[in-house]
Amino acid sequence: MSRRKKEKKEGGGAPGWMTTFSDLMSLLLTFFILLYSMSNIDAQKFKDMSLSLQGVLSGLGYTQVLEGESSEMEIPLENETPLDESDIDSSAIMQEIQEVYKKVLDYVEKEGLDADVTVNYNKRGIFVDIKEAILFDSGSSKIKPSGLLVLKKIEGILQEFENEIVIEGHTDNVPMKSALYPSNWELSMGRSIAVLRYLSETGNIPPNRLSSVAYGEYKPIVPNTNDKNRAINRRVNILIIFDEESDKG
Repeated sequence: MSRRKKEKKEGGGAPGWMTTFSDLMSLLLTFFILLYSMSNIDAQKFKDMSLSLQGVLSGLGYTQVLEGESSEMEIPLENETPLDESDIDSSAIMQEIQEVYKKVLDYVEKEGLDADVTVNYNKRGIFVDIKEAILFDSGSSKIKPSGLLVLKKIEGILQEFENEIVIEGHTDNVPMKSALYPSNWELSMGRSIAVLRYLSETGNIPPNRLSSVAYGEYKPIVPNTNDKNRAINRRVNILIIFDEESDKG
């Protein structure tokens, strides 16, 4: 009887090394999950690591391990990080500033002051910006009758709030040389104090809410390159302060 040579059967499965490699990947995944459970890990870094492992394991049929939902572990995304208390307070203050800004702006327009008064705001509070020409003659800190009328109207809206108020004096860069005002520092201070005294003595704003500051020529709105720009920079700002320590109405 003739012997038949045994035919070698070809297997249809994956090569043997794939099984070992798959086991290694499973062990690595388990290792990283254990590390996460025992330490505080950055959510974004863990997400990046998971995506990297998913890319490796996707070729081995293990994508479901990382794609499936887990009831034991939830990784918050960066945009889901809750705001801390300071962020919430700042957001609330800015919202209040915007509301009061709209109220002051509407008042200025209603009283017909928008030709000489502009209203702006930032995180410090609300700026009521009064042009120099309506308040003072050139080189003077005495309030003109036209300026008194403007301040009388502005005082009406200021009385509606209990916030602190800072009066800021600003000039252009033209040198000031006189016995009364040796420099623009003295002129800007004289003008800010003149407005403060009016609001305190005539406008009935409590003195403990008022303060003044002089900036001279050193905080211009626009460069002092021509007469028009210099006129813009000569101004008095009435700043309604908004911060955590201010009393708000």
